[in-house]
Amino acid sequence: MEPATPFKKNNKFFLPPPKDGSDFKELFARIAAVGAGRPADNDGFPAGPWTPELLAEAISQIEGNRDGVDLRTVQLWFQENDKGISPSNIRWLARILGCDDPVATGDWQVELSTAQSRLTARRRKQTGGDGLSALENTDTAPSASSRNEAAPPPETSSENIPAGSFRRFSLASRSEALFSRRSLLDLPATVFAGAVALGFLSYVVDIHSVIYDQPNEGTKQVGFLWAPNWTILFLVILPLYLMFAGELIAYWKEEGRVKFTRGRKDQCTRDWMRRVEDYSYPYWASLLVCLLIASVAQWINECLVPLLTSDPGNFGVDWGRIAILRPDIISVPEAIVFTGAAYLYMGICFFIFFAGLILLFTLAHDLSKIGQTSELWSTADNQKELLEACTRVMLGIYRCTILGLLIAICMKLQNMFMLSRAETIVTWFVDDLMSAVIGQQASTDRLSYSRPTLYSSLLVALTTCAVFLHGAARVRSIFAKAKALNNADASHEKRQGDTFGQPGVRLGMMFGVVGLLVATYLLIDVFTGFSILLSLGGLLAIYSLINPAFRLGR
Repeated sequence: MEPATPFKKNNKFFLPPPKDGSDFKELFARIAAVGAGRPADNDGFPAGPWTPELLAEAISQIEGNRDGVDLRTVQLWFQENDKGISPSNIRWLARILGCDDPVATGDWQVELSTAQSRLTARRRKQTGGDGLSALENTDTAPSASSRNEAAPPPETSSENIPAGSFRRFSLASRSEALFSRRSLLDLPATVFAGAVALGFLSYVVDIHSVIYDQPNEGTKQVGFLWAPNWTILFLVILPLYLMFAGELIAYWKEEGRVKFTRGRKDQCTRDWMRRVEDYSYPYWASLLVCLLIASVAQWINECLVPLLTSDPGNFGVDWGRIAILRPDIISVPEAIVFTGAAYLYMGICFFIFFAGLILLFTLAHDLSKIGQTSELWSTADNQKELLEACTRVMLGIYRCTILGLLIAICMKLQNMFMLSRAETIVTWFVDDLMSAVIGQQASTDRLSYSRPTLYSSLLVALTTCAVFLHGAARVRSIFAKAKALNNADASHEKRQGDTFGQPGVRLGMMFGVVGLLVATYLLIDVFTGFSILLSLGGLLAIYSLINPAFRLGR
């Protein structure tokens, strides 16, 4: 019999049923390799061979197929095993191979059914007559509808995930769940409530505002509520960061990813969770650093040991060690309990902060992988939707970057003030501003204390910038590909002119603001007039949070 001649049907690569006596495994291997039923270009060539993911996605998109098809089922078709194809899935596969043509679909349904019968007969012959019933039960992979009727719990039906991965504790999954909750205010409100509770407790133990006078150091305000890294950071900046990050992650998981993969929502959710699980080690590393080192070890070294020995050592005196010099205000046991609670709260919050950065990194990587799918570039509408999603993702990452750098600035600002000889952080800021205005050199005499938080703030700034650069690189590559495709087709370029004529992502402006905030962080208390740079950076940061796209009014 002459081989079937392929041709283009309904803009897809159509291969007529070969009718050569092949069984299902032989027939399916051939149609998957040539890409029968896949979109065809202008010359009639297919987009490429089928993969289990692409074929499962295509079948799930068929109108009327409410249950879709399980990826594991499709993977069985590609493998050398005793599994064939169920009658219900023959219907959907025939729709794909028939290229939406009723006659061709009917021909392929007959061919697939016949091929499946040949496979059953051949396997029955190989195993003997006694294996008939076993083969009839095992040659059909479970369909999506039969799995819905069966009793296994949803979490055990995930494909390509090691058995029991959802049953055991997964820090990555639990962290992702914190950000993708239906209520975007749950996590920010919890962090805000914790900061409010610490503020009230500082009033209870009377360390909310404490001024002490130390020889050779002068008078200094060391109250808890005067420290921006414990008030502004946890009351304003971190809740905003969690709100923006949660909104972006929830959008991508519930809407964006589902739209571009065009699969069932539960399948898209499982694919997203697999992507999250790929980065499980950074979550454990962050938990170890934030809780055991930044929280427990730092509390023991900076608070517990000095309080127990009544010696502040080389750390100076602040609200955590004021009990050493002012036991009339707060006792040592009260200070130990309060500082322990504060440092534990800080460690948990910073773990959540770094978990958000890891999720943003994962999101940008996932977007880049999906953006490489050829089907998304087949039409102008698909391109437009993809670029709009890239814009939304980049704006969200940019907002989180701004807030991450503001966190680092707050941390360094408090530490540099503690090393100065100014009485309060406000007078320190105003004195520097006035010195710059009148052209007078401000005092650069600093106290020689150790401030480990300076290193912590540097880590926050570096990791925040790394996530921003990664996201910008991924988004820029997608925009560059879209621009190249439009330049190659004049009609597309005209049709997509609005997308590039008024870009939603002004990477140049974003890099400028981020660079200014990084310079602000590095130059705090380095020269007279740093307060001017800090004020400018703060105003631009606030404007960027309100209008991250830098859209100008009419």
